[in-house]
Amino acid sequence: MSEVKAPSSVSVRDLDIRYGALKALDKIDLEIGQGEFLVLLGPSGCGKSTLLNAIAGLLDIHDGEIWISGRNVTWAEPKDRGIGMVFQSYALYPRMSVAENLSFGLRMSRVARPEIERRIAKVARMLQLEPLLHRKPAELSGGQRQRVAIGRALVREVDVFLFDEPLSNLDAKLRAELRVEIKRLHQDLGNTMIYVTHDQIEALTLADRIAVMKGGVIQQLSSPAEIYHRPVNRFVAGFIGSPAMNFIEGRVEGESFNAGGLVVPLLGTLMARQAATRPAVLGIRPEHVAIGEPDGRHAFSAAGTVRVVEPMGADTLLWTELAGQPLSIRIDSERSFSPGEAIRFSFDPARASLFDVETGARL
Repeated sequence: MSEVKAPSSVSVRDLDIRYGALKALDKIDLEIGQGEFLVLLGPSGCGKSTLLNAIAGLLDIHDGEIWISGRNVTWAEPKDRGIGMVFQSYALYPRMSVAENLSFGLRMSRVARPEIERRIAKVARMLQLEPLLHRKPAELSGGQRQRVAIGRALVREVDVFLFDEPLSNLDAKLRAELRVEIKRLHQDLGNTMIYVTHDQIEALTLADRIAVMKGGVIQQLSSPAEIYHRPVNRFVAGFIGSPAMNFIEGRVEGESFNAGGLVVPLLGTLMARQAATRPAVLGIRPEHVAIGEPDGRHAFSAAGTVRVVEPMGADTLLWTELAGQPLSIRIDSERSFSPGEAIRFSFDPARASLFDVETGARL
């Protein structure tokens, strides 16, 4: 787990949330640095939105503490926590103009009119909303509505912004565009941002650090590169990466991995030194498998037959088998293969991961 070098902006300490006998969050400890972009990532029901809502003050907690900007806000009202929140649904007032939606919270807080106008002008400029200020939400596209929702949080000029799957209702093109805008906003503002998503591409592109969650527990908290290259368990390895990591079941025997008689050498690798003889799962990402014989970087090769070809635009995914188990290979789309074609593929075992069969933990 990597260290937070900046002073803590948000601190979650020993947090429990329960619904009867069900533990939604189990002893969560999390330190988020000042100005950090942290992404909470995981499948539906993993506890990521529950954690975000607890930080926002929208849920009662069973045990633990939440600190924001050096203040214990465990029992403070959401409006008193110094946060701005963007929801999955736009939650705009349909009869109000964009300007009125942006100013509503400030008017309720009795902020002076000149200050409201200054903040709206600043945010409208940042989010390219200036031509839309007099329109109603019904006259806006989905992407424009989400910009207004983000702007409504930004006008509060707080230290911490919380995003609850803000792009999930948009089409793929708009998601990509707004993802870039959110990243640019973070770079320009330097505020702490906590972002919930189930989309691992959003997590990898936006985050300074990612907290991968499952069953109310943080499985791994680290940089996108560390989580991608050194996942702590099979769940994280399978959740991060598109296409997903290949998993081959077999056994570690001495300094090699044996899968149905095919032997992958592990000599000299960290895996070989740590893993005693035992059943294990070898994981290798499709982009780390090459077509052809080893060229010095690749120490293992095998023959196979192309089963399925999946064109993906810039890349193509080939499906073959290794020791009778499915194996996908990511190649450049300019190379052409056909189902039934014989191929030879190779990979460097140093780029693979080994996982315990029972616990799923990295070996």
